[in-house]
Amino acid sequence: MSLPAHATPHPMAKPGYGKRTAPDQHPRTAHDFAHLPPREAAIAAYVDRLPEGADISVKTLAKELPYGQCALRTALNNLQRAGHLRRGREHLTATDGGTRWITRSWFSRTAHEDDWWAAFTRGDVPKEPPQGAPTRSRAHILLAALGRTAPTLSLSAADCATLAPLLTDWFARGATDTDVLRALTNGLPTPVHHPAALIRNRLTTKLPPEPEAAPAPRRILECAECGLPGRPEALPGGACAGCRTGRAPARSPAILPAPEIHARAGEIRAAMSQRRQERTPV
Repeated sequence: MSLPAHATPHPMAKPGYGKRTAPDQHPRTAHDFAHLPPREAAIAAYVDRLPEGADISVKTLAKELPYGQCALRTALNNLQRAGHLRRGREHLTATDGGTRWITRSWFSRTAHEDDWWAAFTRGDVPKEPPQGAPTRSRAHILLAALGRTAPTLSLSAADCATLAPLLTDWFARGATDTDVLRALTNGLPTPVHHPAALIRNRLTTKLPPEPEAAPAPRRILECAECGLPGRPEALPGGACAGCRTGRAPARSPAILPAPEIHARAGEIRAAMSQRRQERTPV
C-alpha cells in the first residue's frame, strides 16, 4: 500500500526537533518495508522520504495521512518494536556555551536490533552509512576524470583501481573532491613522466590530518508508551518493563510550562511585597 502524494510540503518541526535519520542504513529499495503489515509499511515509507526536521508527531501525521491518531500511535509503536524508530532525548551544547536536552525521534529505513540502538545512544555507530564500495567507486571516478583537468595525469583503469584505496583516508578525514583535485594538480612538474607514481606520492605525502574527535553524544531513549526514560537494555523494542507487562508505573505530574511558572512566581513576589507594605508602620 502506498500513500498519495501531497500537493503541499509536509510540515516541519521547530528548529532542532523533528525527524532525525539514523546512520548505518542500506540504500533505498522498493522492498524496504515488505516485512511490515500494510499500514505500518505505508507509514514507514512515507516517513522515510520526509526531510530532516520534519514533524512526525502523531498529531501532525494524522493531519497528513488517512489514519487517526490512535491508529498512528499504534503503528509508530509497532515500527519502534520492529527496529525502525526510537524516541528519546539528546544533550546538546549551544553556540553560546549553554546546554539543553532536545526531544528526538530517530528513524531508520533499515531495521536494527536493540544492541545496535544501544550502541547508537553511546555514539558508537558511524554517523554515515558504511563506505566500502561506494567510497571506492567515488575515488575511481575522480581518478579517472583527472585527465580532463590535467591531461598529463591521465590514468589507465588498472591505475585507478590500484590508487583508489588511497583516497579512502582522504574522504574519511573530510576532504572534498575539490580538495583532492587541488592537491593532485597544483604545481605539476613538466613533463610528468610517471603519472601513477606522482599521484601515489601526493596522495601519501599530502594526506590531511585526522580531524579532532567530536565528543560522544549524550542520548537517552524513552519508552514509546509512557515516555519513561531508561537505559537501552531496559527498553527492549522501545518499551519499558511496566508497559510490556501491562503494569506501567504512574506517571509523574506534568511540569508546568515556563510562562505559567513565571506568572506564578510573579504572583508570589507581588503577595510578599504586599505583606511587607502592610507590616511597615505608617
